[in-house]
Amino acid sequence: MLSFALSLLALIIGYFVYGRIVEHVFGPDDRPTPAVVKADGVDFIMLPSWKVFMIQFLNIAGTGPIFGAIMGAWYGPKAYLWIVLGCVFAGAVHDYLSGMLSVRHGGANLPELIGDYLGQRSKKVMLVFSVLLLMMVGAVFVLSPAIILDSIWGNKLFWIGLIFVYYLIATLLPIDKIIGRIYPLFAFSLIFMAAALMVALFLKMPNIPELWNDTLASNHNVPAELFGAEHFMAENPIFPCLFITIACGAISGFHATQSPLMARCIRSERHGRKLFYGTMITEGVIALIWGTVSMYFFYDGGWREVVPAGQVEEFLAQWNGGAGKSLIQYFDAPTVVKMVCSGWLGIFGGILALLGVVAAPITSGDTALRSARLIIADFIGLKQHSIKSRLLISVPLFVAVMALLLWQMGNPNGFNIIWQYFGWANQTLSVFTLWTLTVYLTQKNKPFIITLVPALFMTVVCSTFLFVSPQAFGMNLTLGYILSVLVLVTALVWFYGWYRKYNSHARA
Repeated sequence: MLSFALSLLALIIGYFVYGRIVEHVFGPDDRPTPAVVKADGVDFIMLPSWKVFMIQFLNIAGTGPIFGAIMGAWYGPKAYLWIVLGCVFAGAVHDYLSGMLSVRHGGANLPELIGDYLGQRSKKVMLVFSVLLLMMVGAVFVLSPAIILDSIWGNKLFWIGLIFVYYLIATLLPIDKIIGRIYPLFAFSLIFMAAALMVALFLKMPNIPELWNDTLASNHNVPAELFGAEHFMAENPIFPCLFITIACGAISGFHATQSPLMARCIRSERHGRKLFYGTMITEGVIALIWGTVSMYFFYDGGWREVVPAGQVEEFLAQWNGGAGKSLIQYFDAPTVVKMVCSGWLGIFGGILALLGVVAAPITSGDTALRSARLIIADFIGLKQHSIKSRLLISVPLFVAVMALLLWQMGNPNGFNIIWQYFGWANQTLSVFTLWTLTVYLTQKNKPFIITLVPALFMTVVCSTFLFVSPQAFGMNLTLGYILSVLVLVTALVWFYGWYRKYNSHARA
């Protein structure tokens, strides 16, 4: 628990120290924001800062910092390092600068920003890439809550249809009508749930591995052959898989597609550190809490607390003699969330779990499709003032998402396939965003090192995953590492060459 407490403290210090440094590098001022200059009553609407914070937090969070942290906890307390360092020096920097750059460019979407700084060819590639990513988010975050709701009441197809109707309404209506009213409630639920679990952790003080004593096999309170962490990590090496698994709690390219929504609603640039950097730090805190809960759940027998009393031995016997799954295979992320919340927090915890596992992904899906609508509208130059113009884009977009959803439902492994591609695409988008920010800072004669280092690191992470993942090239791990070093050298040479050329033109 000491590693957890120190990591929590590091995130808070990171916000007040490094966050202020990043803010100083950007240099916010008192110029009018897009919410003032372009107010249209639909997408450009000035909202109170507290509401912008809650909406931005839920936009970028959803279930990402929960599910990702649960799966990342399989790697032990090493996950703490990635959450803290990734969040403070990469993810929050990525979110703050991309959000503020959108503010400075009139609320521009990510492909527009990439086009301005990486060229029109990159813009066209990222337009397609971003829309496909957002469509995958919409499809992925329809099925999982529908399945959970189906287990409570009703029919899965009924819930899918109802969620799609909500998506369409939320995508079409002005942002303050639905999103501005219900998002703060769901964001508060996620934060309250995490805070309650943190209190429970400090009361329980579980015996979980520490950063300096990371011995997984000797710390879990379950037979080694059932735990299965060593086998899992052999198939999913910590580099690069940890950095793909924990995305939303450390750095996520998806966030840069969401920040423009709130860049069109803030009243002052000086609120940016709280609204963009601060929301990412908040997400990191939630990832830390859920990562710690999961380590207790997996390593110190915490799962025994949520298996019905008197059924533990029966459960182990059925489990070991049945499907032959290890502990981390048996308890997937949604199951851990439901069992922990209901087991630790009672009936009220079960309600919070329902909000976290059902409402959060739905609210990520609707803003994803809203972002897709705005990206397409900006690209084709179609103003979104009228409901007719919004329908012209939304209807084909929703038809495409429904086709993707039908394929997912008809394929036995469809959800996992889409999720794996989403994970890689998500982090690859962060690579393009970080390079865009690096070029921007260079052109403004600002310290670009704050984005260059994360850009290089994430470039290597994503290229390594592409080389070694069975869903991509499936290469030998050693060969994948060698090729990734070559990618790193190529990126450095490209940037150095561009930097020299830019400086020579700037002096001319």
